[in-house]
Amino acid sequence: MPSYVLVPGAGGDEWYWHRLVPALRERGRDAVAVALPAADDSAGWHEYADVIVDAIGDRPEPVLVAQSLAGFSAPLACARTRVQQIVLLNAMIPEPGETGEAWWANTGQREAQLEYLATIGVTPEEAADGRVLYFHDVPLDVVAEAERRGEPGQAWTPMTQPWPLAAWPATPTRVLVGRDDRLFPEAFQRRAARNRLGVEIETIPGGHLVALADPEGLADRLIGSEAPSRAA
Repeated sequence: MPSYVLVPGAGGDEWYWHRLVPALRERGRDAVAVALPAADDSAGWHEYADVIVDAIGDRPEPVLVAQSLAGFSAPLACARTRVQQIVLLNAMIPEPGETGEAWWANTGQREAQLEYLATIGVTPEEAADGRVLYFHDVPLDVVAEAERRGEPGQAWTPMTQPWPLAAWPATPTRVLVGRDDRLFPEAFQRRAARNRLGVEIETIPGGHLVALADPEGLADRLIGSEAPSRAA
């Protein structure tokens, strides 16, 4: 049975996975959440990769689950250690040499987001509220805990660094997309996955923070498709 190494997005907070880790362990899987040095101005993609590889440790060919910004950092570990599969969860998909700050305009994220928000009757002003944009489907007690913890810091250092790989890793890759993601809408992620990886997305219930909203459903989906879906 594979192990799961869970890589968080912006802010690098392992707490994002605190509901998924026990759900996977209850299903007989080993799972570890990575804490990235996101608040450290001196840390870039290389340092993020170091932390991910350290978290993998001696786990044989784990599954890397990469949420949001972790689409930039998680694949870097595949150049250093054997990984069975990458699962991109509402994740950014970089191209070689692309910076994180350029990704938004390059992919047309803002235009796609505004178009989707209009279809569900949410204004850009309303979407500026994190509860509306990120936490709309997360249980209220989890939202309250997140607010008590405060928003984790994210240094801009890695966002200015070109993505260092010459190509996407030759690692089987799945793209899981929340059907109600208000930051990276489903149609936007479908286009990005096709154009940048040549793969089709798999949709799941939920918004951008699926691991907080529906950890049981996410765990079942991860385990139910453990065989690689793509070999590059």
